[in-house]
Amino acid sequence: MLDFSKIKTYSIARRRNKFSLADLKRPGDPAPETVGSPELARLAERIVAARKNDRPVIWMMGAHLIKLGLSPFVLDLLDRKILTHVATNGATTIHDFEVALLGATSENVAVTIVDGSFGMAEETGRDMNAAIKRGVENKWGMGYALGRWIAEHNLPHREWSILNRAYELQVPFTVHVSIGTDIIYQHPTCDGAALGATSYQDFKLFTESVSQLEGGVVLNVGSSVLMPEVFLKALSVARNLGCTVSHLTTANLDMIDHYRPRENVLTRPTSLGGQGIFIQGRHEVTIPSLHQLITNSKN
Repeated sequence: MLDFSKIKTYSIARRRNKFSLADLKRPGDPAPETVGSPELARLAERIVAARKNDRPVIWMMGAHLIKLGLSPFVLDLLDRKILTHVATNGATTIHDFEVALLGATSENVAVTIVDGSFGMAEETGRDMNAAIKRGVENKWGMGYALGRWIAEHNLPHREWSILNRAYELQVPFTVHVSIGTDIIYQHPTCDGAALGATSYQDFKLFTESVSQLEGGVVLNVGSSVLMPEVFLKALSVARNLGCTVSHLTTANLDMIDHYRPRENVLTRPTSLGGQGIFIQGRHEVTIPSLHQLITNSKN
């Protein structure tokens, strides 16, 4: 078996990145396009109504939103108390963490995979794995452990971190990992047991939020496999334990219509009631449009 302790890392300061803070899009910026679809308007109405009735709005997301510079829209929805839970995969936390640390993220994989330096930035693996191990010691979930690390270590660009903002606002941020899919698993400091313990803690926390979704809204933004699968299992646990989750609004926002989001987010969960809404389009168009509809209605 290969000896992972001999893996070579390098300082992230040497890495060229495809994303920097200059690429951030902010609420109020001129939009390249707007979406005026009735589906998007209906989703915004359901979100606003849910919050007026003190019902949850769960935001599930993939990592692409970070690299598109759309974090400020999620941050603003957290600040406005629109989002009551953020759930994502491991890749999202890596990009979010690097933004907080470096103000940049997203390496050139085509170049770095050639010599095996892909994913080997020292600080990312070292610090995130340390935060996750600390989470085990304190019985924290992975999202809380990472957000607390960013806040307590006063990372220089933490104001643009969703992990940090959720920690500051005490909004649950749960991380649902698949071992081997993320670069921090390549590092000598990685602890598989710690990954499992903290992500499983987050699964239970996520299931608690899902169990309260009657009359609420859950959005899946850009996760084609992992979050739809996690959501369906969490919903099954909630119903198995006698929680009423029948009438809810589910939404999937993505560029194409994938099988799992369609079945596991839009169709199967709403078979007892509620509605599934599909919004097709580029995130850099649909997310600002949805944000504008929500905030205009709230105002």
